[in-house]
Amino acid sequence: MENLLNGDGQAAELLQQAIAMIMTYAPKVLLAIVTLVIGLWLINRFINILDKKLGARDPTLNKFVCGLIGVIFKVLLFISVASMIGIATTSFIAVIGAAGLAIGLALQGSLANFAGGVLILIFKPFKVGDTIEAQGFLGAVAEIQILYTVVNTFDNRRIVIPNGSLSNATLINVSIYSTRRCDMTFGIHYNDDIDKAKAIIKRLIEEDERSLTDPPPRIAVGSLGDNSVNLIVRPWVPTDDLWPYYWDMQEKVKKAFDAEGITIPFPQRDVHMYQEK
Repeated sequence: MENLLNGDGQAAELLQQAIAMIMTYAPKVLLAIVTLVIGLWLINRFINILDKKLGARDPTLNKFVCGLIGVIFKVLLFISVASMIGIATTSFIAVIGAAGLAIGLALQGSLANFAGGVLILIFKPFKVGDTIEAQGFLGAVAEIQILYTVVNTFDNRRIVIPNGSLSNATLINVSIYSTRRCDMTFGIHYNDDIDKAKAIIKRLIEEDERSLTDPPPRIAVGSLGDNSVNLIVRPWVPTDDLWPYYWDMQEKVKKAFDAEGITIPFPQRDVHMYQEK
């Protein structure tokens, strides 16, 4: 009977302790949960507003800055919530620092990509919307994120390139200038009239509204090949019209040469057969 009474007393004491702990920590936990939910909502709301504001001014910068600020604010929020519950923030920050060091050593490549993204935003070798050629890919820059740059190719592929590679390697910004030179070469037969062929090409360039007069186009004999006299053609066009202009001019020159009796030679090989006696 005495053991039963002792057991009931211990249970009552444990119950009182549990109730006391609940009364002590329940408001803190509830407040921490409310703070976490409201804090996340406010951070997301702020990031969305910042994204719209920066996106209207500099679409290159907004994704990077918004992602970085979002991470920093969320880390600070989690530390504040942990402090509200009663976790010692000093030791918590020390643990985060140690974990950050270990993660940093393990993710050196990601840190290099982060540094590359910062360099891209500072020096701006390209921006969102530019057409670049890098790492063997040619396409339009869709996003510049914290660690990666997203490029959409013209055959509808999405390429994700690490910022570290972009900042430490050679890249070509195709669209940084409003005009470009369209380099073309047309071969004619050695028996054809060079001046006549040049006049035909000049006429076709002048008839095309996309051709620019400043700087003027250049038409000259570039080389004497094995099978043809190669004429180099160097007109200037708006950057957006470069490839359509190039493809159209290939067809126009071929048709005009055919109509004017100018021959575009192709490689030929003479085969001599000897009969053994």
